[in-house]
Amino acid sequence: MRVELGLLLVVSLAACSDSTPPAVVQKPPQSSRATAVPATHELGRSVYNFRCYFCHGYSGDAKTLASTYLSPQPRNFAGTESEQLSRERMLAVIKSGSPGTAMRGFEGILNEAEMAAVADFVRHEFMLSKAPNTYYHTLANGWPDHQRYSVAFPFATGAIALDTRPEEMTPEQLEGRRLFMTSCVSCHDRSKTNEAGAPWESRPLSYPRNGFVPGVGQAVDTVSGASPYQLHDKKPELTNLTQQQAQGETLFQENCAFCHAADGTGRNWIGSFLEPHPRDLTSTAFMSSMTPGRLASVIRNGLPDTSMPAWKSVLTEAEIQAVIAYIGRAFHPLAADAPVTAAKAK
Repeated sequence: MRVELGLLLVVSLAACSDSTPPAVVQKPPQSSRATAVPATHELGRSVYNFRCYFCHGYSGDAKTLASTYLSPQPRNFAGTESEQLSRERMLAVIKSGSPGTAMRGFEGILNEAEMAAVADFVRHEFMLSKAPNTYYHTLANGWPDHQRYSVAFPFATGAIALDTRPEEMTPEQLEGRRLFMTSCVSCHDRSKTNEAGAPWESRPLSYPRNGFVPGVGQAVDTVSGASPYQLHDKKPELTNLTQQQAQGETLFQENCAFCHAADGTGRNWIGSFLEPHPRDLTSTAFMSSMTPGRLASVIRNGLPDTSMPAWKSVLTEAEIQAVIAYIGRAFHPLAADAPVTAAKAK
């Protein structure tokens, strides 16, 4: 899912766009370059750094976040000897792509000279010279003084697992993890963990769903098929409501259903994302002991440490009682309030 939403979008907009590569050539560390570099080599570097780095990496080793989501992974040019991959094969793949992989063809995007230049650059820079080309976190790429983030480096490189227990880390490492999680994780992902945890699972929300299989004669409707939340946005069909209950129905559906759902379960879209979840007003486990007096107190004053606000400045006492009457009729009968004794009255 993240490949489709993130990787493919960026690849299509950057690596495979029809725009011209930037005129400014990203310079590598001087020690990795010869004194005089041919113009065609620098053209190849410019094309590679604009089109290819996202999957193959600035250093040609394919150690990128994008590559971890691709199967098969992009080729590691730094680990490929020149005799293992001919120049002719490289030119063919650059032009027409490689079937069964994420490598698409660049015919119509790069001209013949650019294809030749980037192929020769890869062969010389990575396969023959084993040079680093350049680094992402450079001043030219918008990263001045990248070393100031050094406390986060161990989490980006995998030297320290991201899920290491806090009591096993020094204060500096704890600060490094905080910095990594707030500033680095979007590109570096989680780098390394001791426990991988449950994999992400896609869950379609478009119609139809809920196990529908075309051609098997299942009954399908737009409510149950549209989303698991839409089911709970239908209010109960009630007849013979008293005037008070009818007023409560209007008040509940206009004010309370936003969190508690139209059917009182709290399983609508908003309710499902609130923590703690809104009360399920249809639940016997919860509502069997609920009394009108206790419910009125919660509506008036709210419920601490939850999203339930106080309504005493919004609803009148009569309106609160109307909402209670509707809840008791629509969702679950309310228990009787304990009788008020003379002692309590005093």
